[in-house]
Amino acid sequence: MGIHRVAWAAMAAASIVLTSCAATTPPPQRYQRYFLPPQQAKAPEPVQQAFADPPRISPFANEYPALPTKTALIPRPSDADFLIQRANDRFAAGKRALQQGRQEEAREEFNRAVEVLLSAPENLPDRAALERRLEELVDAIYRIDQDQLGAGASEDQVSYDKAPLDDILEMTFPIDPSLRGKVREQVRMTVSQLPLEESDAVVSFINFFSSTKGRRILLGGMQRSGRYKPMIERVLAEEGLPEELIFLAQAESGFQPRAVSNKLCVGIWQFAKFRGKEYGLNQTPATDDRMDPEKATRAAARHLHDLYEHFGNWYLAMAAYNCGPGCVDNAVLRTGYADFWELRRRNALPLQTANYVPAILAMVIMSKNAEEYGIQDVSFEPAVDYDSLELQTPTHIGLVAAALDRSVSELKELNPSLVKSVAPGGFTLRLPKGSVPQLEAALRVIPADRRDSWRVHRVEAGDTFAVVAKRYGTTADLLSSANHDQLPEAGTFAAIPVAYPGDRTPAVRTAPRKSAAAKASSTKKASVKRASTAETARKPVAKSASRASGKAPRTAAKRTSGA
Repeated sequence: MGIHRVAWAAMAAASIVLTSCAATTPPPQRYQRYFLPPQQAKAPEPVQQAFADPPRISPFANEYPALPTKTALIPRPSDADFLIQRANDRFAAGKRALQQGRQEEAREEFNRAVEVLLSAPENLPDRAALERRLEELVDAIYRIDQDQLGAGASEDQVSYDKAPLDDILEMTFPIDPSLRGKVREQVRMTVSQLPLEESDAVVSFINFFSSTKGRRILLGGMQRSGRYKPMIERVLAEEGLPEELIFLAQAESGFQPRAVSNKLCVGIWQFAKFRGKEYGLNQTPATDDRMDPEKATRAAARHLHDLYEHFGNWYLAMAAYNCGPGCVDNAVLRTGYADFWELRRRNALPLQTANYVPAILAMVIMSKNAEEYGIQDVSFEPAVDYDSLELQTPTHIGLVAAALDRSVSELKELNPSLVKSVAPGGFTLRLPKGSVPQLEAALRVIPADRRDSWRVHRVEAGDTFAVVAKRYGTTADLLSSANHDQLPEAGTFAAIPVAYPGDRTPAVRTAPRKSAAAKASSTKKASVKRASTAETARKPVAKSASRASGKAPRTAAKRTSGA
């Protein structure tokens, strides 16, 4: 028995040895001869391989898309981006609540939107973007508050601005003797199409505009000029007038389209009613062309051209623009002098007119030597840019605002000559750039004879006649009838046969608590500043031009700016 076990063990060990050497021991000689050619003295030429090795194809190659070798990383939003998005969500919720008639909820949402940004840490990276969005939100909420959340002021109530130099031109200011030589040299070196002159009156106004109060008035007008500067310079050039006459508009109104003087002259160029009509500026119960910046600029340029042809002197023409040509004619007849400075010295002109010309010359000299007076870095407001659409029938400004998702106050700023909430047929309405097709689409769903009273609604997913009727306080049957029994698809407009909120009798409201938007406008005023993208380059102006049909201006004894 032991012998058999030893034999079996020996046989197992031998098999293990043979198996383990199979991979390393060369095969027998006969197999080598079979696979390899016999040894020759010279190696044969290598044999060209007739076919390439077939590609390796995975049986699952078509089941999965090819993945890039390196996956692009999605940038993580910054903390400022996150807060801005939260504020945007709250603002959008407020607008939805307002559209559905829930005013108190809308006010709360707007407050939350502002509070999200107000609560941001002071050292937050990219805080400039957050503050820009805060300013935009405060401005947008203010507009909405004026339009729909306020105490119910009538939409037809026009807010007028005071002409900034009305009181200043009645005053006299001290002369800084140290300025005389400086101003004289600047006048000598300055290139101007309008004649410049150094005098005690001019120096006194330069001294005033260099003071804290005067500088504020000067810079305020210069900043606002950015809105209309390209247009005014173009019109002055087309009429062949000195480009420096733009400062008449700054002296008259500070470039405020709805400025009104204590003598009831209106607009950027301060036209009296009769003089405005003489130059094509019409007034109706709904509109006043004197407050249309472009129409008024064209009328002012033609009036100034007529005055220059009449007097042959720019200083007398400017004086006549302020007090009327009859006033200047009478002063010349009484004294025998057709010279502005002599008429001023003899007190032959009203005090306001006597100061009007020197004030304009002072502003021209300072603007052309801006660096020497520290006013070279003026932040001009962006130039007004708009598209126009002539209305075929009377149209409510609220309808336009709803169709464009803009505030009524924003549209009124673009159309300062519109003094009622309903624009008459034939009125050329100015609209935000690129928005004409959207308004035309909305107008198509409203009957032409109902555009002064009906409203419009952009249909949302899930809207039904019942849902929309409840939102606007009407009935589903009335809404269905106005839309031909078919609610338009989402994203398009539906007609709402309901009067505008501003046309109803306003409810009496208690004084609202101070909102977050109001707090933001005061607490962040210093840190949130308006940016400017206005084009400041001036266009070349022809030095002189004549008009073939210049009519003699009508005389007037009293001051009528632009009159």
